[in-house]
Amino acid sequence: MKYLFFSWLAVFVGSWVVYVEYSSYTELCRGHECKNSICDKFQKGVIDGSACNSLCEKDTLYLGKCLSAKPSNQAKVGDQANLADLVTLVLGVADSNKDGQISLSEAHSAWALLQLNEFLLSIVLQEREHTPRLLGFCGDLYVMEKVPYVPLYGVSLPWMVELWIPASLRRSIDQWAAPSWPRKAKIAIGLFELVEDLFHGTFGSFLMCDVSAAGFGYTERHDIKVVDARRIVPEAAFQEVMRERRCEEDSDCMYGRDCLTSCDLTKHRCTTEVTQPNLAKVCSTLKDYLLYGAPSDIKDELEKQLYACIALKGASEQMEMEHSLILNNLKTLLWKKISHTKDS
Repeated sequence: MKYLFFSWLAVFVGSWVVYVEYSSYTELCRGHECKNSICDKFQKGVIDGSACNSLCEKDTLYLGKCLSAKPSNQAKVGDQANLADLVTLVLGVADSNKDGQISLSEAHSAWALLQLNEFLLSIVLQEREHTPRLLGFCGDLYVMEKVPYVPLYGVSLPWMVELWIPASLRRSIDQWAAPSWPRKAKIAIGLFELVEDLFHGTFGSFLMCDVSAAGFGYTERHDIKVVDARRIVPEAAFQEVMRERRCEEDSDCMYGRDCLTSCDLTKHRCTTEVTQPNLAKVCSTLKDYLLYGAPSDIKDELEKQLYACIALKGASEQMEMEHSLILNNLKTLLWKKISHTKDS
């Protein structure tokens, strides 16, 4: 009777979890409703874009799997350096029919897209090839090239399976499914180069507020690609948000998954400086991934450099110099080891 009871309980709890997840998913992931809304605006001339004909008239573009069940992924855009250059880039994208003019409907689409953090980042980084190529847009819907290998490492499993797999077994599965070490090194170098581009780049600094493996992927050539840039935010926008946030302790000053500032208890407001820079968070994500299977002649030095990287603090006066030194050391160490291989 005891086993029967626990079996029944497991089935009941499992069914309830499935019901809750499916209910929220179906409420928020209705691709046909999104398409109908976008196409209605397109047909009325409110919006326009290079993907509108394919989506609304030719039916050669369709919405498949829902990757996010969150009702809003918008983020505020802060002040940027070289604003004139950024405007030029945006206008080039907004001119979907390449006639040299921006129509009102194209302007509506461009403005809606600029409220999406990941779209802004794809424009800023389009020449560096860290983001998938923009294929088209229609209103606030945009189409990117597919990234063949996602997540960055490990195996993507159904959430119900994830619930029952022990952490140790999960790590073993992830390591088993990873590419060869030279290819992992090339992927890591690409991620370090992304950090360089986000740190005091042409259009200001960006903060990586979710550095989980699910936000990145790679191509057949093992080039890194950002597949979820919703939590890569302009530093100016981040600081504006944190400046207004009330707090009682440091944990109240967390933005996303990885951007933490401290709480000023005299004002009960969050400070604006992150406690850990992008590079430290990336090194923490890559540590086990890179050390597993690393060549014995560099493993000790690699481990030393990764731990020095993880120890970087955002508020340090010498942080920028340390940041550059560690970043160069890691890239050089990895590149020297793989530069003579076919994987480079």
